[in-house]
Amino acid sequence: MKFTGSENYVATRDLMLAVNAAITLKRPLLVKGEPGTGKTMLAEEVSTALGLPLLQWHIKSTTKAQQGLYEYDAVSRLRDSQLGDEKVKDIQNYIVKGVLWQAFTADQPVALLIDEIDKADIEFPNDLLRELDRMEFYCYETRELIRAKHRPLVFITSNNEKELPDAFLRRCFFHYIKFPEAETMKQIVAVHFPTLKQDLLAAALKTFYDVRNLPGLKKKPSTSELLDWLKLLVAEDIPLAALQSGDDKVAIPPLVGALLKNEQDTTLFEKLVFMQRNNR
Repeated sequence: MKFTGSENYVATRDLMLAVNAAITLKRPLLVKGEPGTGKTMLAEEVSTALGLPLLQWHIKSTTKAQQGLYEYDAVSRLRDSQLGDEKVKDIQNYIVKGVLWQAFTADQPVALLIDEIDKADIEFPNDLLRELDRMEFYCYETRELIRAKHRPLVFITSNNEKELPDAFLRRCFFHYIKFPEAETMKQIVAVHFPTLKQDLLAAALKTFYDVRNLPGLKKKPSTSELLDWLKLLVAEDIPLAALQSGDDKVAIPPLVGALLKNEQDTTLFEKLVFMQRNNR
């Protein structure tokens, strides 16, 4: 089982090596990078390329590790017992299986995505150490050991909102997705907009990187925001001239709201453009 890329996802050689290293070592692949650089999409494309069903666990600030294993619905059992329902005699009727339980008991190998793990409480990664390391856990209510039939291919993404514990990091293979350079970005755009005119693409990329490289931005525009912006440029039939300033000065691009997502960055950008115009 080896990942060699896909038609819908431009993977660098380093990224493909990281995926295959995680497969060889049988360790979770911890992927970090700026929001919008394709971390979640990586799991989707690798699972498709390798023919593996994908189970996804999207983490929130309130998510607990136990929810990924199972939850015991004691409230429903109490209600059913008061109603005299026969199914209360079997506690398994009240066990809600989490994504790890589903992945461990699947009849075929699967891919498992634990998305944005850094959103949860700091203890969340530690609470999953044994389960991800030994690929098993114990269900106390049913008194059974749930052990993986097939070791799932685990992807874990993080936006670096919190530092992850060292003990957790030791159990992962790590890869940081660097922001794409211009040539790689052209390949990414070509996947989504194969008929886009090259002169428009060149002007759009120059504008995009001009905006992204502005010092002091609170949130730099990401790959996904570039793709949204290009989609708008095509839909609105924005002419090439609207993206060209006629000199090397930074100009306010059309539909800039697709690239800059807060008033602080928009104001900073407008001030810079104003200053450059006055210095001509």
